[in-house]
Amino acid sequence: MELYVTRHGETEWNAQSRVCGLTDVDLTPLGEQQAARMAESVAGYPITRILCSPLLRARKTADYAARALRVPVETEPRLIELNYGRLEGTDRRSEAFLQSKRQLAARYPEGESALDGACRVYSLLEELRNRPDETFLLVAHNGICRIIHTYFHDLTNEEYFSFSYDNCQVRRYEYQQGISVLSAY
Repeated sequence: MELYVTRHGETEWNAQSRVCGLTDVDLTPLGEQQAARMAESVAGYPITRILCSPLLRARKTADYAARALRVPVETEPRLIELNYGRLEGTDRRSEAFLQSKRQLAARYPEGESALDGACRVYSLLEELRNRPDETFLLVAHNGICRIIHTYFHDLTNEEYFSFSYDNCQVRRYEYQQGISVLSAY
């Protein structure tokens, strides 16, 4: 069974290099263009369902794909971005954020940890594994895309720290008899 995953289009906070978790920011004009291009690129894929984060930037990106694929979009709360707590809105290059990001089991100050996020995302991925007659496109956020990647591909802590999806980049993952493999587009 195949699974496709994309990150939402660019937001103003992405352009400003700000940490953006649960703040509900909109797509920029470039983000809209990225979403349109992504939708064109997946138009021929065998996707039967789209699940997206409830945040506006992901919903708008998913809507582009839904129109191109002519399939419904469902909001999936487990795909919401990580809660970065007090670091929300700060510079992504700040030492405080980078140190917290390296601590996979420690929660961001007043937020959640990568492991907290993995618990909810992995439960969704296990449910999807049991639906082999459907092919999903998940529209999420960089932190969540990173977690999805770890479900299919082992990463060291340093690889996890540096792994990133570009805005509207699409990756294809495949479930195979208990082994998950990765293909990137």
